[in-house]
Formats: sequence, C-alpha cells, structure tokens
Amino acid sequence: MSEKQTTSLQLDNTTYTAAYEEQGSGAVLLFLHGFLGSSACWEAVVAELADHYYCIRLDMLGFGNSSKPMIHYDIDRLVGFVHAFVEQQNLQSITLVGHSLGGWVAAAYALRYPLQNLVLVAPAGIRDDSFCGRYNYLRPLLWRTPVVDWGLGLTLPLWQLLGRRESLEYFWKIRRRILANPAAYSFLVHRLRPEDAFDTVEKDIHQIPVPTRVIAGALDDTIPLWHCETYADRIPQADLIVLPQAGHDLPQRHGGAIAQQISTLISATAHKAPL
Repeated sequence: MSEKQTTSLQLDNTTYTAAYEEQGSGAVLLFLHGFLGSSACWEAVVAELADHYYCIRLDMLGFGNSSKPMIHYDIDRLVGFVHAFVEQQNLQSITLVGHSLGGWVAAAYALRYPLQNLVLVAPAGIRDDSFCGRYNYLRPLLWRTPVVDWGLGLTLPLWQLLGRRESLEYFWKIRRRILANPAAYSFLVHRLRPEDAFDTVEKDIHQIPVPTRVIAGALDDTIPLWHCETYADRIPQADLIVLPQAGHDLPQRHGGAIAQQISTLISATAHKAPL
C-alpha cells in the first residue's frame, strides 16, 4: 500500500502543495483524476499495475490534498501544475493517464510536453454546445448564500412526501462539495455559456504526436461516446476501446480492464507494434 506524500511546487511565482501517491517500480505511469475526484479513484487500477510499473497518482491543483487556492481555474493552470510536478520529480518517459477532467488535462499536456504514451479514459475537453442550458436548473446550487440551504430544508417534507428525499439529499451533498472546492466552483461558474469553451482541445488534438489509447464506457451518461470517438479519430496514433457494460466511473469499477488496456498499449509501443 502507498501513502500520501506532499511536495512544494512553484507555479506563477506562487508556492503550492502537490499531494501524490507512488507505488511500484519500472516505467513511469502518471495518473490524473476527474472532476471533484482525487488520486484515490485510481486505486483499483494501480493495484493491477504496481508490480510492473512505477505508478504515481497526483491530486491536481484544487483537488484532493493538494493546494486549493481561491483563483480562476482553467486547463492551462492545471497543465502547468502537472508539468511543475513532473519537473520537480524529474520524471522521464512518462505514460500519462487521465480520467474525465484529468483526460482533458492530459490531452492538453500532450500538446505541449513530451510523453511516451497517452491514455484517455472517458476524457472531457471536447466542445459540446448541447450541454449548455441542460443543467440550468442546478444553477442555484452555485449561489453562495444560506438562503438556498434554508429553501432546501423547507422543501424537505414535500420531497419526502413525493418519495424524492434521496434526490434532494444528493443535490444538497453536491452543493456542499462544490462550494467547498474552489476549483470545482470556478470551473462551473465560468463555463455556463458556449463561448466559455475557449480551452477545449478538439481543434488541436491532431497535433498530439504519441501513441494514444482512448477508453470509453458504452453506458457513460456523462461523457458522450462521440467525444471519445473525436479524440480517437483526430489523434494520428490513437485507437478506441469501448467497454460495453461501463459507465463513467471506469477507474473505480473496471480497474482490471483499464489496467490491461494500459499495459497492452505500453507493450505494443515498446515493441513498435501497431496499436
């Protein structure tokens, strides 16, 4: 078992704490988690790989046990944080693995810095204007006022009468998590309109130069399959693996399958075999 460690990073003339876990030895695998997640999401995957690889799970800036500054968060800043960590740890020949938001960050990283391989698990980062307005009814969750909490409390008996108490409690829980997390709050508040998608990567990913495996869940209702297909179609050395019974929580529920796909990609590229 690995233990959480911390190190100090310099980014934009500011010192931040980076929390991470490391396990195993061999070729370097660096894992980036999804939105509102942490390095813990990769536990099942790393358990399958640590006997053969040096696995590092990083809490990205604003998440987990890493620093959570009250700043404007965007993909550029998250990429900078990951690169500062890579340089500080002197990591070489990396296979970068990202899930959801982490996949978006990983793709943006691959456009700027050298990698050995890239694995994108249900990656975000493709502009999709159909999302705009879909969750407008959840906007009150972002209001920083106790009035929202009072209102939710007052409607609790009604929700219970309608058999929807669990739904209300779920929204309440998500609200608390978002308001307590500056990165999550910043990403949501500043990305409510189509024109806010300024740092999506679909227009640039044809420039990613490394072997890439895109892994999608056929039952994913968070990241549409066509987003993953866009990555696989536009990245020159990419292929697409679709897990038929998987949703969005691929690392947690399908750790063995994800680990196998990572391992076969590394083996294939090491022997210069076609993907």
